[in-house]
Amino acid sequence: MTWSAVLLVTAVVWAVSVIRSVRLRALVYSLPLPMTLALVSTDYRVDGAQLLGVLGLNLFFVTVAVTYQRLRWPILLADVAGIAVYVALSAGLLAVGIPFVVALAGTLVLWLATNLVLRRSAGPRAAPAENSAAVAEKPAAVPGTSIDAHPDRLPALLMLVVIFAGAIITALLGAVLRGMVVTFPYSGVLVAVEARRHLFGFSRHFARNSLALVGFLTAFHYLQDVSSTVALAVGWAVFAVVAAVLHLPHRPSTR
Repeated sequence: MTWSAVLLVTAVVWAVSVIRSVRLRALVYSLPLPMTLALVSTDYRVDGAQLLGVLGLNLFFVTVAVTYQRLRWPILLADVAGIAVYVALSAGLLAVGIPFVVALAGTLVLWLATNLVLRRSAGPRAAPAENSAAVAEKPAAVPGTSIDAHPDRLPALLMLVVIFAGAIITALLGAVLRGMVVTFPYSGVLVAVEARRHLFGFSRHFARNSLALVGFLTAFHYLQDVSSTVALAVGWAVFAVVAAVLHLPHRPSTR
C-alpha cells in the first residue's frame, strides 16, 4: 500500500471509531472502503482466498469476543489472538488454491453457520452484554451506559495515533499477507477495544452485514478482467442492495 492509501485508511478508521451507535458502527465498519483502497493501490486479484477472507474478518471478532468476554483475557491479548487467527487462516488460504465457486459456496454456508452461532451466543449468558449494547444505541441513554460514557475510551488524538500506527503496520505486513491484505481487519483492533463491552452484539451485527461484503467481492471477481473501475462500481452497487435487504425492518409476527 502507498502512503496516500495508509493516510486514507487512517481517516476512514478514525471516522468509524467515533460513531456512537453499535449497530451503525457495525454497518459502517462493514463498508468496503478499506477493500476498495487495497484493490486500487495494489494489483491483487480477488479470487477464492480473498472471498474466504470475509470469514477471517468474522473469526477475528468472534475470537476477540470469546477470549475477552468468556475466557477473561485482557483486551489487547484478545486482539492479538484475533489477529493470529486471521494471519493463520490467510497463510492456509494462500498456500492452497481454492476455486472461486467452491469458496463462494463455502462462504455462504459458513456465513449461515456463523450467524446461527452468534444468535445462540446472544442467549441468557450474553443477555447483559446485549442489553448494554441496546442501551448504548438509544439516543436518551442512561448516564454511564452509552459508549461515550465509558471512562476508559481512548482520547480522540491518541486514537488517531494508534490508528495511524496500525495502518503503517498493516502496510508493512503487505509482503506477508499478500492478497489477504484486501480483507485485513484494518480497524478491527481498535474497534474491538472500544466495543469490548458488547463484542458479541457487534459481532452479530457485523456477521450479518458481511454478506454484503461477499456480494461486493463476488461482483468484483467476475468483472475485474473487464475493468477495475466497472468492477468496483458494480461491486459497490451490489453491496448497497444486499445491505439494504439485510436491514429491511422485520414485521412482528401476528400469531
